[in-house]
Amino acid sequence: MTLDEILPDLRRATADDRHAETGIWAASVLRERISAGQLAPGAKLSEHVLCDVLGVSRNTLREAFATLAGEHVVTRIPNRGVFVTLPSVDDVREIYRVRRFLEPAALMWCTDERTDALHSAIARARVARAKGSVPGMAGANQEFHAGVVALARSERLNGQMAQVLAEMRLVFHSMVADPGFHAPYIEENARILERFEAGDRAESAALMVSYLHRAEEQLLAARAHG
Repeated sequence: MTLDEILPDLRRATADDRHAETGIWAASVLRERISAGQLAPGAKLSEHVLCDVLGVSRNTLREAFATLAGEHVVTRIPNRGVFVTLPSVDDVREIYRVRRFLEPAALMWCTDERTDALHSAIARARVARAKGSVPGMAGANQEFHAGVVALARSERLNGQMAQVLAEMRLVFHSMVADPGFHAPYIEENARILERFEAGDRAESAALMVSYLHRAEEQLLAARAHG
C-alpha cells in the first residue's frame, strides 16, 4: 500500500491517541503500520500529510523519521524525501543474526511459561493457510515469534523484536505471492512450542536456530533469483 491508501484509517486510529513524547509516539505509529504490512518498501512518506494526520510539528515528525532511519525502517534520500526502506541482502543477514540471539535465548532462559498467545498465533496461521492467505500466514508467524521473545518478560527485548519484525515485514514483501515460503514454517512453530511445553528447552532452542538459518537461506536465494 501507499501512504495515501492508509490515510483514512491512520487518521481515525490517531485521533484520540496522543503521547507526551510525541516523537517517540509518532515513530511507534509509523513502525506499527510498517510492521502490519500497510506500507510497502519504496512508499514515500510525505512530511506535510503526516504532520496533518498525526497532529505533530515538522520537527517532531523529523525526529520520528530519524528514529526509524536508525532502525533501518525508513530511508531519507536527499532532495527526494523519506521512503520506506527496501532491505538489502546485508540487512537480511543482520536481521537474522539478531533473531538467532533473541529467540533461542528467550526459549532457553525465559521466566514466563504462559503459551496461550503462541497457540493462538499458530491457530491463526493454520486458518490463513487453509484460506491461501499469504499475508495472514506471514502476520500470524510474526506474532508467534514476537510471542516467543515476550516470554522473557523484558520491555527492552520486546522493543528490539518490534524493530526487527518491522524490518522483516519489508523483507517478506517480496515473498507476498509465494504461499510455499510461509506455509511449511507453521508446523515448525508448532514443533518448537511442543518441545518447549514438554520442558525440553534446549531442543526447542535448537529447532529455532535451525528454522532461522533455513528461512534466511531461502530469503537470500529468492533475492539472488530476483
